[in-house]
Amino acid sequence: MTEPREVRWERMFPDELEAAFVTCPAAWFAYGLCEPHGPQNALGLDGLKAHGLLVRAARAHGGIVAPPDYWHVHELGGYAIWAEREIGEARPWLTAVPPWVHFKNVCYHVRAAEALGFHAAVLLTGHYGPNWEDLKTLVDLLQPWTRMRLHGLPDFEVNRPGFPGDGADGDHAGKVETSQLWALEPECVDTARVPADPAFPLFAMGRDAALADRAAGERMVEEMVAGLGAIQRDLLAAYDPERPSRLRTFGDVERFWAESMGPVLKDFKSLRSTWYEKEAPEAGSRWFENWRS
Repeated sequence: MTEPREVRWERMFPDELEAAFVTCPAAWFAYGLCEPHGPQNALGLDGLKAHGLLVRAARAHGGIVAPPDYWHVHELGGYAIWAEREIGEARPWLTAVPPWVHFKNVCYHVRAAEALGFHAAVLLTGHYGPNWEDLKTLVDLLQPWTRMRLHGLPDFEVNRPGFPGDGADGDHAGKVETSQLWALEPECVDTARVPADPAFPLFAMGRDAALADRAAGERMVEEMVAGLGAIQRDLLAAYDPERPSRLRTFGDVERFWAESMGPVLKDFKSLRSTWYEKEAPEAGSRWFENWRS
């Protein structure tokens, strides 16, 4: 059986990268987070899912998959309030950074791709909450600075058929995400760990996780890969080599951040509590410290 061709940037030789770039000058960026996803899923579900989807998309449609970024938004605003309810006081094993760190890193990732001459970049987050809305805002702000065409999205946006039978298009460690990870990284899912007792600590597990189905995950993944391919084609078709390129150096990133992000960062939804059910975690909770700061 022939091994699938390599599309992961960090595992490719220089000649392979050059050949892949000439064939399809598009970059794929995966963002996720190590956080509780129930006892049945590996902690890196968000990033594993996003990266796995992009690897399949690149093999099907071309392009180069950048190394995944597992340092993402959590512990502030509504994320802290959600965590108090869904994770509780258990050790959470988070790879969390504040929103301004995550989004500035995204800017540097885009700059690297722009400087290399990519024509298109898809930025996919597998982590939910409102960070994906902020990613779209960031991409809109970055686009006038780059010749490369950009598109940012959460993975569920290309999963519109959702879970066969009920139309769900996203969840948190429930039947949808568990099924998707099961299809993409089967060694990272163990459904035997799903507790039968609903009083058992769920560690942020979706209540319907026992309904996860690997075959359903494969069907969802197939649909999502097709949707990602359509986005990539549209971006490549829109590339204009005559557009100005203003995001080529580290200094350019810092100028962009000061001019375009400085005035709007305070309005990013990832920083707010208003999208969740109460104003703040309880003062005695482990989630109160960063929320307060």
